[in-house]
Amino acid sequence: MSAVWRASRAAVARRRLQTAVIGLVVFCATTTVVLALSVLTAASAPFDAAFDGQRGAHAVAAFDAARTTPAQLADTARRPGVEAAAGPFAQADLDMPEDWLGHPPGRLTVVGRADPAGPVDRVELLAGRWATAPGEIVVNQGFRGSPASMLGARLTPSGAPPLVVVGFANSMSKSAGGWVTPEQAAALHPSGLQMQYRFDSAATEGRVRAGLAAATAGLPEGALESARSYLTLKSAYSALADSYLPFITVFGVLGLLVSVLIVGNVVSGAVVSGYRHIGVLKALGFTPRQVVAVYLAMVSVPAVVGCLFGTALGWALSGPVLRVTFAGIETGTAALEPPAWLVPACPVAVPALVAVAALVPASRAHRLSAARAIAAGSAPRTGRGLRVQRALSGTRLPRAVSLGLGQPFARPGRTALTMSAIVLGVVTVTLTTGLSSTMLAASAPPEGSAAGPRVRVQVGSAAEHQPVPALGESGSAALLRSTPGAAAVTSRALVRLGLVGHDETVFGDFYDGDEAALALHVVKGRVPAGPNEVIAGPAFLDQHGLKLGDRITLDLRGRRLPVTVVGMPLEGNARAVGATAAALAALTAEPHVVEYDVRLAPGTDAAAYAAAVTAAEPGLRASASSTDPNTATATVIGFSTVFTLLLSVVAALGVFNTVLLNVRERRRDLGMLKSIGMTPRQVVAMTVTSVAGLGAVSGLLGIPLGMLAHRLIVDHVKVLVFAESMKDVWHAPQLAGLALAGVAIAVLGALVPARSAARLTIAEVLHNE
Repeated sequence: MSAVWRASRAAVARRRLQTAVIGLVVFCATTTVVLALSVLTAASAPFDAAFDGQRGAHAVAAFDAARTTPAQLADTARRPGVEAAAGPFAQADLDMPEDWLGHPPGRLTVVGRADPAGPVDRVELLAGRWATAPGEIVVNQGFRGSPASMLGARLTPSGAPPLVVVGFANSMSKSAGGWVTPEQAAALHPSGLQMQYRFDSAATEGRVRAGLAAATAGLPEGALESARSYLTLKSAYSALADSYLPFITVFGVLGLLVSVLIVGNVVSGAVVSGYRHIGVLKALGFTPRQVVAVYLAMVSVPAVVGCLFGTALGWALSGPVLRVTFAGIETGTAALEPPAWLVPACPVAVPALVAVAALVPASRAHRLSAARAIAAGSAPRTGRGLRVQRALSGTRLPRAVSLGLGQPFARPGRTALTMSAIVLGVVTVTLTTGLSSTMLAASAPPEGSAAGPRVRVQVGSAAEHQPVPALGESGSAALLRSTPGAAAVTSRALVRLGLVGHDETVFGDFYDGDEAALALHVVKGRVPAGPNEVIAGPAFLDQHGLKLGDRITLDLRGRRLPVTVVGMPLEGNARAVGATAAALAALTAEPHVVEYDVRLAPGTDAAAYAAAVTAAEPGLRASASSTDPNTATATVIGFSTVFTLLLSVVAALGVFNTVLLNVRERRRDLGMLKSIGMTPRQVVAMTVTSVAGLGAVSGLLGIPLGMLAHRLIVDHVKVLVFAESMKDVWHAPQLAGLALAGVAIAVLGALVPARSAARLTIAEVLHNE
């Protein structure tokens, strides 16, 4: 083994450039793999780990307290199929007439619970403490980092005593909007009792229903008022994350494919180019197995080093990339971080891939005799490449170009791997260009919007310790219109609504004013024309089994409004519907305006307008609207750009390696060509042409594949629906530029070894090692 190790170490030291290329390719490939697997893993289940950690309920059931007793419900915990149960807890629905802690008016479900622990739905306290005395409440919060200033806020429900917020907590089961002591819950006159169940089998909706039916069998008829499955909750919970899953998956798979292709190409090429060295080792007495061991060690050393550094960089980048990718998602206690198994797995799997890639050609070479191996490594190449070069010599192409175009045919296997990597690189560039164009078109002002700066005006709330506008809704709108520079004013009201037939609340966005129709941003269907019409996003429709033209019934404090879904907005919340002020007027006489959008006349100073509004009415917080892309746009563009750069660099490194190996194998040919008068510029032209042709063909193959991937992705994003004009982003100049992407990747990878070959002297290239 000492002889094997000395020979391997000498080969690593002598072939410094090859060693550096292998290490760099493995480094970039490992970084890409870690990022790809991180986002794929996180996107597939950001909910499951936290849900299991809190022993989330497979079903949360509400029972009519007038039709059943706590003792009867406690008995359901011992029914067949019930793994664990918690409750019964007293449940009361409070009517919140005003905005509270950033939430709109509407129903607040409160449950009496002595502590956050238990066999099911272990609530995690995020800030403050648990409610232990009458008049205290802990509010369910979907995000970590609740500001301490909100602790101590006073909630004033209609017809109930005020409650002081003493803590914020999170339930992955969404079992309540808030928790109070059992004594406090009894004082709120609860009309229901809540049970939380975990079943032995709950993988599908049918099994959850079967488990709930078995648990509640024998209870009085009508006792079960409503029940919610955790699968429905999971779908709503990760709707935004799932919307990113199509393009995350595509980029992740592209990253894995490019990495495998390039690593295999680089390592196998390094072994093939060393056939002459293999023959020398055999002539010195190395056995075939020792020869294979030398080459495995020679490529494994830089591969392991590159893999370790790539794993470290990928792990460091995956955290920020995940935070950007899942920005704005209500993650609760779910930790969006790369899986820990990547750290030990990548340093094992990637070097194993390198070893397999080296083992195949090394095993083929070890069967050759010393004389044949030396001849294979030093004899000039003949065959397809030479025949193609001879055929091209009869054309009017410059001799350097015809020689270069024939070189890829000399090594068809290596050419195929290199070309595959360039094709995937072009697919990535095309996909990124299309997604960026689509998202920028989506974030642009709606068609028909007039030009001019915009100002966002938020309405203060006493619940948030902000001054309430003294002018009221009509006075505030009049102030905004009368302030110099205003061209159009649109208000948005926000109300929490019940959805008849569903045990959940939804948000209602109601627009009024000069550009209410544009603010709804309908891209499919039409804008609501009356009080009985709403719009809803694809995630909302999907989770409720609805489509355009279906009817639902909204409820606000007992007042019901049947509405028809007539349109889909560009960006729809999975728990929200949109409508005009006419629908809000049919539900309540209160305005519930939370913000205004003001379009200013062209040339107006937005900052000066905002300052004038705030000075005139402290209850209105005005600020110039940002022109930056929204979260979804920034996430898609940022994520795809990172992966495009990575995959383009890895593909260019693959080309670099291919050209480097070709130059090394054709040193004798280069010497002969230089000796008969080929200039350094012609050497560069010949070498670059050998891969530029591959890049051109790869561009023609990669562009339609990238366009197809773009169309598949934009048609399957769950929280966004794009108009056809936003999908039709391909134009002749853009396609012409993309056609050069493959050539650019190929030339970028070929320039350095081509210039290096051009600088070699005749004596140097003819020197026999």
